[in-house]
Amino acid sequence: MAIEVDQPGVDGPDRAGDALRAWQAEGAPTHLHPGDLGWFRRFGAEATAAAVRTWSRAGRVLAVGLLDGPGLVRLTTAPDARPADELARRLVVELTELERGVLPAGRANVEAPADALLQELLPEHGWTTDEPWTPLRRDLTEPVEDPGVRVEVVGPGSADVRAAVQRASFDRSTFTDGSWRAMAAGPLYADARCLVAHDEQGTAVAAVTVWSAGPGRPGLLEPMGVHRDHRRRGHGRAISVAAAAALRDLGSSSAIVCTPSSNTGAVATYESAGFRRLPEVRDLYRSA
Repeated sequence: MAIEVDQPGVDGPDRAGDALRAWQAEGAPTHLHPGDLGWFRRFGAEATAAAVRTWSRAGRVLAVGLLDGPGLVRLTTAPDARPADELARRLVVELTELERGVLPAGRANVEAPADALLQELLPEHGWTTDEPWTPLRRDLTEPVEDPGVRVEVVGPGSADVRAAVQRASFDRSTFTDGSWRAMAAGPLYADARCLVAHDEQGTAVAAVTVWSAGPGRPGLLEPMGVHRDHRRRGHGRAISVAAAAALRDLGSSSAIVCTPSSNTGAVATYESAGFRRLPEVRDLYRSA
């Protein structure tokens, strides 16, 4: 049967999330996680549905793409489909022919698993590697140490605090308590937690959202941030340790995170929290 591409309706991201959950496994290359869809849900259900693409055959999802901003598609495939020539070449067509509506004209980036055949085929069409990213992983077999700070699990009553820390951590963030409520209303948030760390004065200084993919599978930190007025005091390490503990409580086998390699401070922070650096990965990009 032919491979079918679909832009699902509002319920479509749930099916894509189920596929992504099943594809997470220890030892696999870093790739799109259900938490990435869950975090995008802050823009609302309709925007999330518009940003998701799936490729299926006979009702089985073979690939999922998330249009995570202008000119960026984050794409992964079922592990047993990554070497499949037919699927890879179909994805190349979808990504390179503008009339397919996956990527706009101009510069564009594709994030794909390091072992996907797509990594070999796109360079044949003029794509090249972009700046490196560093994945990091913390094993959760053993109990996680105390983070050393007071950590609050965010609920509707503290969503405004969570949002304020997010905006103070990322210069261009537009995150609000309404964004949090939209995210928390999504089905993927059932396997997630938002945490806020407080210093000795009770001030909210750092925040993180963690996403489980189910028991025995890697969980994701996305995002983690420290308030710009409270940096270089160990709060990033503390909230990352708390994130690992929360994921362990959710049954995750490990905690994973990925950050630009150029952000050496973030890499060092995660390493101080017990995360181990993995080999760098790179997106592929097409020039304007």
